[in-house]
Amino acid sequence: MTSSRPLAGRTLLMSGGSRGIGLAIGVAAGRLGANVALLAKTDTPDPRLPGTVHTAAAEIEAAGGKALAVVGDVRDEADVQRAVDETVARFGGIDFCVNNASALAPLKTDELPVKRFDLMQQIQLRGTFLLTRTALPHLRRSSHPHILSLSPPVNLTPHWMGKHPAYTMAKYGMTLLTLGWAAEFAEAGIAANALWPKTLIATAAVKNLLGGDESMQRARTPDIMADAAVAILQRRPRDCTGHTFIDEDVLRAEGVTDFTRYGGGADVILDLYVDP
Repeated sequence: MTSSRPLAGRTLLMSGGSRGIGLAIGVAAGRLGANVALLAKTDTPDPRLPGTVHTAAAEIEAAGGKALAVVGDVRDEADVQRAVDETVARFGGIDFCVNNASALAPLKTDELPVKRFDLMQQIQLRGTFLLTRTALPHLRRSSHPHILSLSPPVNLTPHWMGKHPAYTMAKYGMTLLTLGWAAEFAEAGIAANALWPKTLIATAAVKNLLGGDESMQRARTPDIMADAAVAILQRRPRDCTGHTFIDEDVLRAEGVTDFTRYGGGADVILDLYVDP
């Protein structure tokens, strides 16, 4: 890298980001000099979940970036348009569109309420499409445009297809949209990639829905996804598009060999949509 703040002056618009992986990406981008706009619903503290969009913005600014907190719902067209408009008014454009917001309900078909099914499809699919589509005119004007979706490689093995079909479909839908955009926007030079963890990541969702404290002890910190995300966003868009990246692979390509900094137990490697 030629600068200690290689994203200086670039603007990142992200769905979600109040906590977990999204917050870690925002902080990492801010540390490298980016402007970060967050569109998230959490306006007031929730006793079950840490942080709000406002505390996240404060953390990004403390890390050295500039931040904009927009309270809204990524499923709502007016909220998304307002987030894009406020981002452009504040920072002058959009270089990175990060589709982070997601609903988690990894349940079997007969266990999954239809309301929860609808929520996953609306946030993962409609939200990803809506945020990207609305940011697109500004991405087209950027000299370094990237779309990054936090979604897995499409693995059609029966193990993953049958584990929790509705959640899997919602996450694969994000990936398919993103790969479609890589092809659709290739001539425009807009990169579109997906990024997914190789392991469990220590987030509130994992603690509350995927095994509690035991899973948290085995999980890596969100920083590994954040470091991988900002590494991708620094790559030349025309040279880096149409990929479904795994966090550890991205960092190994950047020369990282010591992953103990990210924590996790001896059995940390869990094939989350990745063949072991």
